[in-house]
Amino acid sequence: MDRLNGLLAFARTAELGSFVAAGQALGISASAVGKSVARLEQELGVRLLQRSTRRIGLTEEGRLFNERVRRILDDIEDAEAMLSRTRHTPHGRLRISTPIVTYHLLLPVLSEFMARYPEIELDIDFNDRIVDVIEEGIDVAIRSGELPDSRLVSRPVAAFRTILCAASSYLDQYGTPGTPADLAAHFGIHFRFLNSGRLLNWPFMTGSAAPQIRSMLTCNNMEALKGATIAGLGIACMPDFLVREALHEGKLRTVLDEHVDGRGQFRMLWPSNRHLSPKVRVFVDFLAERLAAGR
Repeated sequence: MDRLNGLLAFARTAELGSFVAAGQALGISASAVGKSVARLEQELGVRLLQRSTRRIGLTEEGRLFNERVRRILDDIEDAEAMLSRTRHTPHGRLRISTPIVTYHLLLPVLSEFMARYPEIELDIDFNDRIVDVIEEGIDVAIRSGELPDSRLVSRPVAAFRTILCAASSYLDQYGTPGTPADLAAHFGIHFRFLNSGRLLNWPFMTGSAAPQIRSMLTCNNMEALKGATIAGLGIACMPDFLVREALHEGKLRTVLDEHVDGRGQFRMLWPSNRHLSPKVRVFVDFLAERLAAGR
């Protein structure tokens, strides 16, 4: 039991970055957390945490150890959930990592999920950075594009389309392009990926010549991109669910629809090395059902 307490103290400290926060999460004093971690380091004969006056961080050995510890603790939690006879509904904290823009998809359905599973605590990180699902202890990640990590299992959750659109005021001033070549007389607003720094390609159909367009603005936030487009600064490429309301209200209009093939797919990802816990299973099943039905 002392060894397990040490692992819990270490894992919470690694996650939260301080003995005080870890103690609050575990319901014990910061001093008790520090002593448990110190005993664990002494038993292992290696320093796991790098202490400083501002924050506690992981050593390289601590980072590797934390990855394995998170798997062990997750497996224990899964086993407890499966064997428990006193609970009839999934429970516990569910850590989710998802792109910022997906709040347009998730927020309309999360209230229903929370009402159905009130004992699950959702901890959602809306962030466009690439995360290591296993190392960072993420239960479910939602991503689009290439999924090269063979340690993960994926399931489709929501199809979408990227489209070209502009404000009515902009099109009234500069005209509506009829072909990709007409974009040479227009201004473009571009999205830059936070991790790679590359620009989002505009999804013209195969065989179409790469259009030339003057860049008016480049940014790494889709909400800012949408705002600049509504303000009439130029033509932009965005996912359909992000601009659905603006299109309905007439703030934006699509252009070059017959020349664009912007089909995309969001997927849910989770580690392949262990069984789905009840909380993960119900979340995955719920989103797959609700977001597919909402298209």
